Amino acid sequence: MKRLFALLAAVGITFTAVADEGMWLLPYIKKMNSKDMKAHGCKLSAEDIYSADKSSLKDAIVIFGGGCTGEIVSPDGLLFTNHHCGYDAIQKLSSVEHDYLADGFWAANRSEELPAEGLEVRFVRHIFDVTPDIVGSIPSTASQQEYESIVNKNKAATIERLEAEYPGMEIIIPSFFGGNQFFAFVHEVYTDIRLVGTPPSSIGKFGGDTDNWMWPRHTGDFSIFRVYANKDNRPAAYSEDNVPYKAEKWLNISLKGIEEGDFAMIMGFPGSTERYMTSHEIDYMLEVDNPQRIYIRGERQKILRKWMNSNQAIRIQYDSKYARSSNYWKNSIGMSRGIEKLKVRDKKAKQEAEFQAWANANTLPEERYIDALSIIEESVTSCADKKATMQYLSEAFLQSVELIQVMYIQDRNETEQFYKDFNADVDRDVAKRMFTIYRENNTVLPTIYQKIDAEFGGNSDAYVDWLYDNSIFTSAECINKLNEAENSEELIVSDPLYELATSVATLYSELRPEIMAANQRFAEGHRLYIKGLMMMQPDKAWASDANFTLRLTYGNVLPYSPADGVIYKHYTTLDGVIAKEDKSNPVEFTVPERLKELHAKRDYGRYADRNGELPVAFLANCDITGGNSGSPVLNAKGELIGLAFDGNWEAMSGDVAFEPELQRTIVVDARYVLFIIDKFAGAGWLLDELTIK
Repeated sequence: MKRLFALLAAVGITFTAVADEGMWLLPYIKKMNSKDMKAHGCKLSAEDIYSADKSSLKDAIVIFGGGCTGEIVSPDGLLFTNHHCGYDAIQKLSSVEHDYLADGFWAANRSEELPAEGLEVRFVRHIFDVTPDIVGSIPSTASQQEYESIVNKNKAATIERLEAEYPGMEIIIPSFFGGNQFFAFVHEVYTDIRLVGTPPSSIGKFGGDTDNWMWPRHTGDFSIFRVYANKDNRPAAYSEDNVPYKAEKWLNISLKGIEEGDFAMIMGFPGSTERYMTSHEIDYMLEVDNPQRIYIRGERQKILRKWMNSNQAIRIQYDSKYARSSNYWKNSIGMSRGIEKLKVRDKKAKQEAEFQAWANANTLPEERYIDALSIIEESVTSCADKKATMQYLSEAFLQSVELIQVMYIQDRNETEQFYKDFNADVDRDVAKRMFTIYRENNTVLPTIYQKIDAEFGGNSDAYVDWLYDNSIFTSAECINKLNEAENSEELIVSDPLYELATSVATLYSELRPEIMAANQRFAEGHRLYIKGLMMMQPDKAWASDANFTLRLTYGNVLPYSPADGVIYKHYTTLDGVIAKEDKSNPVEFTVPERLKELHAKRDYGRYADRNGELPVAFLANCDITGGNSGSPVLNAKGELIGLAFDGNWEAMSGDVAFEPELQRTIVVDARYVLFIIDKFAGAGWLLDELTIK
């Protein structure tokens, strides 16, 4: 282990970042990145960005909800994030009478701000390198099972120690570099979060599925919330007595705008990348994982869209669910396309050949680097069929047939929310399609198909109709029935839904042990491969894969060329919004009348650029992924110039391999955000608490 510590120390001291690529850990930026950042144009010191001892930009960046980033933009806890990040909260607050998704919402004052039940915001209070505490006692000869056992034991002890030191805080210790390094993050979690403002979906989601991941982009993807605290400024459950959170750090907002070549920096919580993926994993992704996901979700989405287009109440119920499913569905399409077009597999195979030659010549057999790639290959291929079946079970039944999900809900509040956003007719329609395609594409079937064959002549549609006609769980009334019944357990077990859920869960459980064993073997090979790569190239800047921890990425505002003879500008304007209006596609390309009026008059106020145009979005060559949605994009002085909300279609392979010539972050311009708040919504009172430069 001493050899590993020396290696990691070298990472922190001597590496110089390669321009643009890398999701960098904040404690390392002074040693690894500050010189290169200044070369890109940054005017800040490393201490301005991250300080362990005083307030810094880090303190204005938060985890928003379960998978996005937000930023504090006022001393009174005002928070910006993406519209699609706030979508769940906006949807839960919406009804047919108050359709905030379609119409938007703007509080006229703080008393009108709406509590967003279940929404949380996390501040990162401290970051500690705890690698010695976690892996320092592990012998070099330990098996992967022993390695994981000791890691888990040491993590538990470290978390217990930090919880005692920071009472009331949440402690997480994720792994980095495939389990070779560990950091502890101390989070303070606020649960009283209120909706302050959101544009209508015709602005916040303009372009819909058609424009998702595409450039040029014209989406005003932002929403506004506020963090509330008790009178001591500490987290507290919702109460009318709570007051706006008093921020120790908030972001200033720049109206200067951007020019091509300007420095751009993003801080946020990228969710997951797989930059150390091997060719064996890519083969499985392209041949099995992505095709199955694309097909199953595509079939479900067609059904959901049909129902959503027919009924406003159903649209409100399913809008957020559809958006989540569709986003990853299109991501998978673009990922496969990008990996194949950019020949990512060939690049990975070349790196693997170089690694194997190095390991054979420079390491001992007992160190296991020689075996790393063969361990990975065996773990991927040994139970590929079972993994494919498990994915089909998950996608087609556990995720698509919502009725099954109610069997796994324990909390009454969650059950009530489930039925608020559930329509049995829609789910019945989806279930029929899922039962059909599962049988068509699998030879290993849940036992429920035996019932379908024996009692319904193999007609799964007839079975689904019987299920939804006879289960008490198709409506919220089941809650009262179960609460009032003395034999509630018998009612559950005798319900036809119980039989279905048990059938699916049983097959899932039967597949799990072999897959878990393969995953453990993969973890060993993956850990050895990454550690070996770092030893093979000790002078290269290695960045750990994203794992939804606070990171920094930086680069410049730049255009790009997606194809021969085509050059995309680095920005878009309101002119493009107006030009995209399509009355034949009102779901995706409707422009609000108020926005058209402002455009016709060129009434842009102080938010226009120097050419008199209103900027909407721009591009930067920063390295982001899912989880960075809502992340602040900052200029050389650390001022907010936009909110990151997407990547570009041509570089969808970026989670596996960064493509510096093509990869771009799509950003909604801060000037467009302020314009919508001020000129479009007439919510200028919010601007009074912002610091606008």
